[in-house]
Amino acid sequence: MEYDVIVIGGGQAGLAMAYALKDKKKTLILDENEQTGDSWKKRYESLRLFTPRNYSQLFDFTFRGDPKGFPHKDEVVSYLQEFEIRNQLSILHNQQVIKLSRENDQTFVVFTQNQTYKVKNVVIATGAFHDPFIPDIHDRSIPYMIHASAYTNPTQIPQGDVLIVGAGNTGIQIAAELSKTHTVMLAKSKPIKSIPQRLAGKSLFWWLETFRISKASPSSMVGKMLQKRDPIIGDDYKIVKGQVEMLGRVRQIIDGQVHIQDTLPKKVTSIIWATGYRNNYSWIDIDGVIDDHGKPIHRFGITEIKGLYFIGQSWQSKRSSALIYGVSDDSKMIAGEIL
Repeated sequence: MEYDVIVIGGGQAGLAMAYALKDKKKTLILDENEQTGDSWKKRYESLRLFTPRNYSQLFDFTFRGDPKGFPHKDEVVSYLQEFEIRNQLSILHNQQVIKLSRENDQTFVVFTQNQTYKVKNVVIATGAFHDPFIPDIHDRSIPYMIHASAYTNPTQIPQGDVLIVGAGNTGIQIAAELSKTHTVMLAKSKPIKSIPQRLAGKSLFWWLETFRISKASPSSMVGKMLQKRDPIIGDDYKIVKGQVEMLGRVRQIIDGQVHIQDTLPKKVTSIIWATGYRNNYSWIDIDGVIDDHGKPIHRFGITEIKGLYFIGQSWQSKRSSALIYGVSDDSKMIAGEIL
């Protein structure tokens, strides 16, 4: 079958994109996972969204359960699977795209392990979180080291002192959970600012929507401020402040000792690197798509290459672009460009 659009990536961004084009263009999603929602399934067991259910949905497709409650990751998996099935979206799993190139100004060529597709429009929906990043500042002398993406629950972490490097939402959540079973230290590179999930009886995201903060563009004054110092959302930081030793930036790890800014070296048994991810677009063989820092060149997801788009990028068009409910607006915008 010939397709008008191929969407690379079958997470929430890819599903939203296919839905926005439904009944207008023949669209196929290529996804490297075995099932829809697998990227959520692989994350740590206790994970809950910090957005309530009524701010965790695609378009008007309602999330089951208390609208004001915060869904567990397994609920997200079920939600995405149901969204795909009920909307009869065309998706092929176990299809990793190994190369994207252009045949001419009108045609892209998409290569998987066992198939080649030629198509006029491609939307890259692989998101901004590809390869787990661990800084090259250690000599591997700590007995147990993992990236936060490999963390599942406290039972996998050996007894002893644990250092978590990175104080974003993931680092804070893991630190709060581990503090119940381990002695935990948390290394941060800048001051932490936190904000509760509910304010004056209403969801934080109700306030963000009401005052249009969630709609703040990357180039706006509010957007620039938030990108520099996005706050930690939820109550986990209260637990961390009371139970976890806070440290400064990690400088180096040598001979089993962690050298930290403004304090004496620390001896730890385990390290969890909550240090984020790095883009990996090495499979895109088209000039002018990726900059020297490995980031996509686009404006609101629209590249300078006709027919090539991105969706699901952090701050793609606004503060909420990388959240589940935020990709709906972005997908409608890109669908308008394609149509």
